[in-house]
Amino acid sequence: MPDNHPAPIRGPIRSGKKTKNLVKKLKPGEIALINHADLDRIAAEDLAASGALAVINAATSSTGHYPNVGPLILARAGVPLLDVPDTEERDLFELLDDGDVVEIAGDTLLRPSGDPLSGERLGLVETDARLEQQRERIHDALGEFALNTIEHIREESELLSGQIDFPKIRTDFRDRHALLVVRGPDYREDLAALNGYIRDIRPLIIAVDGGADAVLAAGHKPDMILGDMDSATDEALSCGAELVVHAYPDGRAPGRDRLEEIGVAHLVVPAAGTSQDVAMLLAHEKGARLIVTVGAHFNLTEFLDKNRAGMSSTFLTRLRVGESLVDAKGVSRLYQPGIGAGGLGLFLMAFVLLAIVVVIASPALDNVTDLLWLKIKDALGISIAAAPRV
Repeated sequence: MPDNHPAPIRGPIRSGKKTKNLVKKLKPGEIALINHADLDRIAAEDLAASGALAVINAATSSTGHYPNVGPLILARAGVPLLDVPDTEERDLFELLDDGDVVEIAGDTLLRPSGDPLSGERLGLVETDARLEQQRERIHDALGEFALNTIEHIREESELLSGQIDFPKIRTDFRDRHALLVVRGPDYREDLAALNGYIRDIRPLIIAVDGGADAVLAAGHKPDMILGDMDSATDEALSCGAELVVHAYPDGRAPGRDRLEEIGVAHLVVPAAGTSQDVAMLLAHEKGARLIVTVGAHFNLTEFLDKNRAGMSSTFLTRLRVGESLVDAKGVSRLYQPGIGAGGLGLFLMAFVLLAIVVVIASPALDNVTDLLWLKIKDALGISIAAAPRV
């Protein structure tokens, strides 16, 4: 059951059918209107980080198909979530406009005009209980996922056989480390944990779509951005990185139109699989010595969160890339950063100050310092009368 008598929430609407695009324009204090069935972890984290006052979902936030943690993440962050699924007679995106001030009172959505709309408010207790129930039925999703993976392996076999025709690129991967950044689970934290590795090793940074903005926000610059270009901002796409559009195997490339509109040079690579798979294969085929991934998908729930029916492309990609692939968490645990130029400068300064203190505090060193001073004056031809000692 929902929380008893939750406080009403009132604020202006900001809508977007694609959550990843909405969070870029969502302002603190606004109520997000989304259409996101099975709200995934990344979308929920972005909504919580945006400062949204509440979230209204025109779809079912958790259908029960698999244990999606998005609703629980919002509940733990203190962001109220109200499901008001669309019906044949009702489309929230037609009933509500950006800027409309609405009120969420319990399970009811009050609009500026029209009748109240009933929904379901998802709090911490119910989202936690629902997630546990879904975890008990995970074998159903796993069986369906495995079958789809097997069915699609033949369709995406070029990923394993190396038949992708990669274009000639300017980025030179030969014998370099490549850092692949995907807007996936824990990508912000993992990227921050690699600061020392990035500073010392200076890997080539490949950002997959929205991962480019994460790289820039962390104070770095991507060397290459690869993907369908639907989630990276114009600022990221104009940062000077080499741009590679991931197209469908038949050559269709919706992202190419956007890059042509903003007037930036780009290459196109038609290939099956996900953009992160293609990015891994590109780095591998171009001679990268090690590929470190940030935010890449490695478990069943993460694949289902991305609405993937199977993992054939990822399975085949990892077979081909093999031992040159390592996750960021492994690197951050094993890599011990060097002292760095700044740290070395501080160390030398501290050493000099310590030496001065030792000399001043040790009368026995007076004769040594006097002799050293006389030698310096002799070498420079300085004639200064010694001050009488007291």
